[in-house]
Amino acid sequence: MTAAAPSALRPGRLGHPVPDDAPLGGRRRRRVAVVGVALSDCGRVDELTPYQLHAQAARRALADSGLPKDVIDGVASAGLGILAPVEVSEYLGLRPTWTDSTSVGGSTWEVMAGHAADAIAAGHANAVLLVYGSTARADLKARRRTAGIVLGARGPLQFEAPYGHTLIAKYAMAARRHMHEYGTTLEQLAGVAVQTRANAAANPDAMYRDPITVDDVLTGPMMADPFTKLHCCIRSDGGCAVLLAAEDYVPDTVHDPVWVLGSGEHLSHSAMSEWEDFTVSPTARSGRLAYERAGVTPDDIDLTELYDAFTYMPLVALEDLGFCAKGDGGAFVDAKAGRLLLDGELPTNTDGGGLSACHPGMRGLFLIVEAVRQLRHEYATSAPERQVPNAPQLALVSGTGGWFCSSGTLILGR
Repeated sequence: MTAAAPSALRPGRLGHPVPDDAPLGGRRRRRVAVVGVALSDCGRVDELTPYQLHAQAARRALADSGLPKDVIDGVASAGLGILAPVEVSEYLGLRPTWTDSTSVGGSTWEVMAGHAADAIAAGHANAVLLVYGSTARADLKARRRTAGIVLGARGPLQFEAPYGHTLIAKYAMAARRHMHEYGTTLEQLAGVAVQTRANAAANPDAMYRDPITVDDVLTGPMMADPFTKLHCCIRSDGGCAVLLAAEDYVPDTVHDPVWVLGSGEHLSHSAMSEWEDFTVSPTARSGRLAYERAGVTPDDIDLTELYDAFTYMPLVALEDLGFCAKGDGGAFVDAKAGRLLLDGELPTNTDGGGLSACHPGMRGLFLIVEAVRQLRHEYATSAPERQVPNAPQLALVSGTGGWFCSSGTLILGR
């Protein structure tokens, strides 16, 4: 999907021409583009702090955009400190007039991107930086923290935590319910890990690139039945940043814009006892809203970037997003079908995802970075083995937070 050609041009914010029907300020809604994306150092990063990863990613994203630092008037951040966007803005030398610190787990960044796009469209901000950094792996290795098997024992969680109901156990229960209801098999779940690893093989920045088989997944050490080790995301360090800006700035940027066409968000539950159906994720609601607002359907989508802390998450998301019928997710992700591969029917998690590439915590922002790079066709010349073929035009990005507690979905297009 491409934007209609403008009928006239006028000077933009930095002196270059922009469409005449793209007003400055808030007189009417402006189009919003992702104009800069970048990763910090990722994988095994023992020598940098989370703040340094934030700064490294932010500098690289700004350089990727080609815009000067002083255009940034909005900052969105979560996951660091008690006043995340305040502390991060101070560290980066920014004094924003718009901010967001929404924290809903892995879907945080898709939700924040939707909020930022709305603010920019309304003229409340002009350029918003979303930035994240974490040394989750390094901190664990250095014993500065312990593994987070639960997220707390207050509020609704007080009724679950005493019984050993860990984070991974919640996902495992949901997967088991899908297997019971629809006959989904362990081999089919393993297909998600196998195809994601195959995509990672083309990514030199992925932590794990060696091929794996369905048998490798099935015979690994058990983490939480039915999940063995390779059903679960890796633990890494890393950060990334995304810069969104009003269309007024697009003529001054380095790359062709990737437009935010639609977004949706949904909060489902906290206590597992309040989740009405373990086989339906909040993505079903956020995805429907994003499709409606973008004016597209699942048939229009060329690639997807989905949160994959565990193999069940992409499977159920693909159902809930309309790429296959409810209950058919197992057959859809079967490794023999190869639909999720870079050259498959629906390329998914094209960088290797959280299962193989990196997972430093709230991974949702990494999904946006990869989708933008694919839609820019960045790898077509430099690394064709990494590029989704046939010049993709539309991508769906969907993050999931908690234990299917929240979801944010974006539709991005050239």
